[in-house]
Amino acid sequence: MQQFNRKPANLAELAIGNWQLAIPTFLFALSSVAATFQDDFSSDPATRGWKAFGNTNLFQWDSTNQNLRATWDSSQSNSYFYHPLPATLTTNDAFLVQFDIQLSDIQWTGVYEVSVGLLNLADATSTNFSRALGNSPDLLEFDYFPDDGAGTPNIAATLTDASNGFFFIYDNLPMNLGVTYRVQLLHYAGETNIHSNVLTNGQRYTSMPLAFANPTADFRLDTFAVSSYSAAGDTYGDSILAKGTIDNVLVTDLPVQNMSGSLSNTVWHAQFTAQTNWLYTLERTADLRSWTPILPAAPGITGSMILSDTNAPPGNALYRIRADRQ
Repeated sequence: MQQFNRKPANLAELAIGNWQLAIPTFLFALSSVAATFQDDFSSDPATRGWKAFGNTNLFQWDSTNQNLRATWDSSQSNSYFYHPLPATLTTNDAFLVQFDIQLSDIQWTGVYEVSVGLLNLADATSTNFSRALGNSPDLLEFDYFPDDGAGTPNIAATLTDASNGFFFIYDNLPMNLGVTYRVQLLHYAGETNIHSNVLTNGQRYTSMPLAFANPTADFRLDTFAVSSYSAAGDTYGDSILAKGTIDNVLVTDLPVQNMSGSLSNTVWHAQFTAQTNWLYTLERTADLRSWTPILPAAPGITGSMILSDTNAPPGNALYRIRADRQ
C-alpha cells in the first residue's frame, strides 16, 4: 500500500491519482492515462456501451434511482449485463475494481452465489462455461453465498486463471437486505492472489481475511459484468434467486504505486513501483495549467523506478508522473 500524508478515503481515491505529497517548496502528484472504466448509471447505460447477454429481462436501468436493478436467477441460462474494458487486464497488471451492491431479496437452496466482477467475455459466453461444474476460466469477481454449505453466509472474492486454477478469499459474514456495500477488489502486478475491502457507511465491514490459497497462473480479463450464473448440471439441487441494485462502478489500472518524492542537492527525485508495458514521464508545472516533460518517456520496469529532474527551478513547482500504456 502507498504511504501518504493523509489517510485515503478508500481505494478508489488512491486509484484515480488525486494524491499530493507536500514537502518544502515542492508538491508531488500522480497523473496517469490508465485503462479506466467508470459509470454511476445517471443516464441510460444502453447509450454508453452496456449490453446484455442471455436473459436480458434480469437487468433493468432504474431511471428514478439512477442505478442498475439486477436479478440473479440460477434457473436461467448464464446471463450478464456487461461493459467491455478499455484494455485487457492480465496477471502483470495492478488494478482496482469497485462497485456498490445492495440486495433487496434473496432465496436459495444449498450453495450458490450472487456475482459481480471481471470476466473474459469469450470464455463466459461459451456453451461449456459453467460455474456450477467448475469450468469457469478467467474470472476476478465478488461472490456472495447466503449459505456456504455449513449454514453460514459467506462473502468471497474469487480469481480463476485461464486454465481454471482458482484462488479465493472470504469471510463468514452476511449481506443484510437493504444495506449498501461498497466492494473493492485489488490485484497487484505479478501476484497470483487478490485483496479486498467491503465497506458499509464508509467503514470497513471485512477485508476477507480467510483464504483458499490455490496457485493460479495468467488470466485475461476484458469485461466488467453483473453475472447471473446458471445452475444447470448441478446434481446437488443448489439454486439462488436474488434481487438488488448495482451502482458506482469503477475499474482502473494502478500503474504507479508506493510513490515518494525527495529533493537532494537541488535534484528532484520521484521514486515509485512501476510495471512493464507502461511508459513513465516526469512532468513539471509552476501554474497547474501547462505541464512540461522533464525527460522523454521511460519504459517501465518491474519494481522500483526513479525519475529525476536535474535542473529543478528555484521556488515552488508541482511534479507529476504520467503513465501511458505501451
